[in-house]
Amino acid sequence: MMIKNRLTALACVLTLLASLAGICDSAAQSYPTKPVRLMVGFGTGGGADITARIVGSKLTELWGQPINVENRLGAGGTLAATIAAQSPADGYTLFMCNIATHGIAPSLYKKLSYDAVRDFTPVLLLGITPNVLVVHPSVPAVTVAEFIRYAKANPGKLSYGSSGVGSSPHLGVELFKYMAGVNLVHVPYKGGGQSGVDLVGGQIQVLITNLPEQIGYIKAGRVRALGVSTLKRAALLPDVPTIAEAGVPGYEVTVWQGICAPAGLSRDLLQKINADFIKAITSPDTKQRLAEQGIEAAPNTPEQFAAFIQAEVVKWAKVVKESGATAE
Repeated sequence: MMIKNRLTALACVLTLLASLAGICDSAAQSYPTKPVRLMVGFGTGGGADITARIVGSKLTELWGQPINVENRLGAGGTLAATIAAQSPADGYTLFMCNIATHGIAPSLYKKLSYDAVRDFTPVLLLGITPNVLVVHPSVPAVTVAEFIRYAKANPGKLSYGSSGVGSSPHLGVELFKYMAGVNLVHVPYKGGGQSGVDLVGGQIQVLITNLPEQIGYIKAGRVRALGVSTLKRAALLPDVPTIAEAGVPGYEVTVWQGICAPAGLSRDLLQKINADFIKAITSPDTKQRLAEQGIEAAPNTPEQFAAFIQAEVVKWAKVVKESGATAE
């Protein structure tokens, strides 16, 4: 009798679990049933913002629900990351994680209010893009080598902007300073858009920043491109050499953007969101729009993205240590 009761109880439990699994699967398939918040840690006009809005517009079409891009500026993107990490893991708050928040910040900040690995569910890598070294036309240099010579002859007299302390434009220049042996003064901004405007206006003289932010200014001749940060030339700037080939051997910074959710996202929802984002970024029109901004679509699985983030944390810890950069 006791065995029969236990078997009956077990059957009830299994039935309940099957029922709950069915409910979860149904919820994932019907997702989203309301607007989705996509948080971006940098200002409008920056590389992360551009990517978010291009992909978000396509997802709005696919989902029939708006993707509300929310820009929360501050602390190199870590303020937005903290808010996202503390949000419910229900799929309705997603975060544009990137090289700054999930590669550089873990070693740049002595006290970080989130763990880049533990507090997030990696969804997928969206795209990668080079940074570009650009200078104001008043700077008497048309090559990376000439710029280095000029900077060495004028130590501490050239200012460079960034989209915030801990961003790739910040640490990318710090790495450049370390490898090239030059002294440049950092001027942090709350987003890449304003630093680009000030470079055009001559308030700062140098940027190593996302190509999408600068391509318009470069083509208009308002700033001068000296080199790109990746190890291969950018398709949008085929005549511009890499920084490595033009004077700083071994220099490489690849900017990436991805989607992360708060830790605890259900497996069903994770798979659904991953698949839908892949549909969005590989659609011909979206892929073309990204390419026009210098962004190469690079979708992958949640597992691949998780491994990628862990490798980035290790890589940038070494760079931060070697450069001596700090956010505090």
